[in-house]
Amino acid sequence: MDLSEGFGERLLGQLLDRAHEMPPQLIAPLVAEELAKIGGRDVRIFLQDYEQVMLAPLSGRGLAPGEAVPIDGSREGEAFLHKRVIEDLHADGVQMYLPLLDGSDEVGVMTLLLDSVDEDDRRLLRRLSGLIADMVVTKSSYTDEFFKVRRRGQPMTVAAEIQWSLLPPLSMITPQVSLAGVLEPAHEIAGDSLDYALNDNILHLAIIDAMGHELNAAVLATVAIGAYRHARRADIGLAELYSFMDRAIDAQFGPDQFVTAQMLRLNVETGHLQWVNAGHPAPLLIRGHRVIQRLESPTTLPVGFGGAVPQVSSTQLAMDDRVMFYTDGLTEEHRLGGEQFGETRMINAIERTGPSTYGVSQMARELSQSLMREREGVTSDDATLFLLEWHGGSADHLAVPDL
Repeated sequence: MDLSEGFGERLLGQLLDRAHEMPPQLIAPLVAEELAKIGGRDVRIFLQDYEQVMLAPLSGRGLAPGEAVPIDGSREGEAFLHKRVIEDLHADGVQMYLPLLDGSDEVGVMTLLLDSVDEDDRRLLRRLSGLIADMVVTKSSYTDEFFKVRRRGQPMTVAAEIQWSLLPPLSMITPQVSLAGVLEPAHEIAGDSLDYALNDNILHLAIIDAMGHELNAAVLATVAIGAYRHARRADIGLAELYSFMDRAIDAQFGPDQFVTAQMLRLNVETGHLQWVNAGHPAPLLIRGHRVIQRLESPTTLPVGFGGAVPQVSSTQLAMDDRVMFYTDGLTEEHRLGGEQFGETRMINAIERTGPSTYGVSQMARELSQSLMREREGVTSDDATLFLLEWHGGSADHLAVPDL
């Protein structure tokens, strides 16, 4: 077997070797330098903003200057939404748009111009864009630069700072299950939060809505999510998990504060879904782009009120079923003296949006924006939606080396 280093391996290897100790502000110049070795020029890197509306440009030595571009209606946005490479032939070369995917989390887009493109270039650039996404995510752990780019100069409340530091990636795609969500208002979110983990073949997910507003709600949500993670990692049952969270909230805040919540477990191979409901709106089951039922279940008191041990409900999903979880900020919004937005209008928006979107990431984003328009831009309370799509089957083939 020939183990000598080829050009592509050398290029990726040098980038990876140098990135280990590279300060975050030098990542962009390093990328531009490496791309220049294959003739890449006019290199730009865009990151998705917190509102999931715009792609904001990174700045740095070697990168071409650029302005933020809308995700809707731009070639950058098309590559981002569909997670595919786009090539445009121009008089001065081929313009490339490459999605930056950290695993399946959508980080942003990289663009560059090449004189010409062949299959070797395409393969190398796909792998390079994945490595760049990983570097951005890793370096984000110890710099503020990427966070500030994603804010696009907009101020963020202390409560929102806490919540965004607490949240997992808002999208995840595997062969067996896909997840995507949106939290509004992005720069002022306080009491809404969520968490998930894929452990072996079981997807664990919780969505919560802490009472109150601003900093107090964020602190309450932080304790609730922390208690959920602690109990989840102890491998206890769903009913016991509720009781553990309930005791944690009561011990810290007393009987006057609470969190509504839903906790679920999905076997991603079989589609068997189990959940408990603690005073939260029932999730919606979507099949063939239509809402076919609310997943009603016996509910117990919100977390922190010392409710009875909840009953675990279950259902069997069909292939490609979607389940939408949401907080009451989506449906209870209303203008002074007017009617609430309501679940019926939300369901109509779901059924209108689903057929025109590709995958749960795009659907979550488009649905959030559609609902915002129908609410005439008003969001006086946190409003969160989170979509799950079950594909089923096995992912074992991904662990088989392709030799």
